Amino acid sequence: MAKNGSKTVSQATDDAETSVPAISFEQAMEKLESIVAKLESGDVPLETAIELFQEGMSLSKLCGNKLEQVERRIEMLVEGDAGLQRKPFADQA
Repeated sequence: MAKNGSKTVSQATDDAETSVPAISFEQAMEKLESIVAKLESGDVPLETAIELFQEGMSLSKLCGNKLEQVERRIEMLVEGDAGLQRKPFADQA
């Protein structure tokens, strides 16, 4: 449990998720790549690294959600006896 007004990682991540503005998938990916590069450089103070990590997690979740939405909208065209038919996209795994 968080004490003295501090937040748990889960609470902080939830707060960061609500602070990410509505941006396109491409913009989110560019920002996420930038954050990863900064974190990988190792030249960021710990507090900044934590904030970047939280923002990166939010962006990652946003991108995942956008991909899931697109996946649900994709239809495959399958050739059958009656010609081309629409079939909902399904995981190939």
